Amino acid sequence: MSSAPPSEDLEDLYETAPCGYVSLSPDGRIVKANRTIAAWLAWAPDDLVGKRVHDILGFGGQIAFETHLAPLLRMQGHVHEIALDLLKADGEKIPTIANAAEKRDAEGRHLFTRLTLFKAVDRRTYERSLVEARARAEAEAEAQREAAVLREQFLAVLGHDIRNPLAALDAGVRLLGKEALSDSGRTIVREMAGSIERASALVDNLLDLARGRLGGGLPVGRDADAPLTPVIEQVVAEVRRIDPDRQVEARIAVEEPVYCDRGRIAQLATNLLSNALTHGAADVPIRLEAVTEGSDFILSVSNGGAPIPDDVRERLFQPFFRGATRASRNGLGLGLYIASEIAKAHGGTLDVRSTAEETRFTFRMDKRPPDAA
Repeated sequence: MSSAPPSEDLEDLYETAPCGYVSLSPDGRIVKANRTIAAWLAWAPDDLVGKRVHDILGFGGQIAFETHLAPLLRMQGHVHEIALDLLKADGEKIPTIANAAEKRDAEGRHLFTRLTLFKAVDRRTYERSLVEARARAEAEAEAQREAAVLREQFLAVLGHDIRNPLAALDAGVRLLGKEALSDSGRTIVREMAGSIERASALVDNLLDLARGRLGGGLPVGRDADAPLTPVIEQVVAEVRRIDPDRQVEARIAVEEPVYCDRGRIAQLATNLLSNALTHGAADVPIRLEAVTEGSDFILSVSNGGAPIPDDVRERLFQPFFRGATRASRNGLGLGLYIASEIAKAHGGTLDVRSTAEETRFTFRMDKRPPDAA
């Protein structure tokens, strides 16, 4: 014979439940409380009866009761998960989460307010830790932002202050180049001129980075007052002169005029060609194409060599990112970033496509003025 399951002692269930039970009269006085909440508060259960609910609430709990719990109870008859701080007999606070419901008679008269309270020490600690963690994260983000602005301001000042001594060195080297020099002297002057040119290009890149980051983008002055073709031809000639051992092929078929900043387009082309010289296979010609198709101006630079890995391609246009290069070709990693900023400043795009056959960077923009476009 199976024995009958034991019956639950409802009185004991109420008195020793793992939560606090409190019943309030319509005027907010305690008419019944279980032993659990009495033990939390260090009061005898009978001593709680007759007290106002405010007597067992901390200051924050009193405000929450009057401004949130009580109004919601009057409107909807129940409230869930309201944070209330209870106050022990010795003044210590106990964080709790309260659910409340009103007991009404058949005519709708308010008889009691029933509160069920759960200790929330661990939960409130966790919530506070989340708030503190968020505050720390925001403070760290602000500190990083300020450091980034300071770093870019430093770059701008540094670049500006270095340009003057570089200009003086360049002028001195040019004067030396006009003197009667030995073969070794001419070689030294030529190498010095090359070093000054590279240093000037690095400074220009630093200034462009600072302008782009601090000024909201690179400044451009677009017009169609002069042809673009001679500018691109000059860029190709300069690159060939800098690295005469590399083969640079050019196809330029531009229908003028092109509404652009010709200096910036020259800078973009120079950066793309320099990138091809650095990363392209030495035995494969570098090809530059500058053409117009309808209303679009398109400039592309391609080179041979190993394809760019996907993870590298995703970061190519980030400042200070450098792929694997020969030690003699190391730079700041700003060339492609600045080229992409020039493209954006012209309302255009700069894309890259890389396969085993070739790597090609393509700049495309509308060659018409904005109002015509």
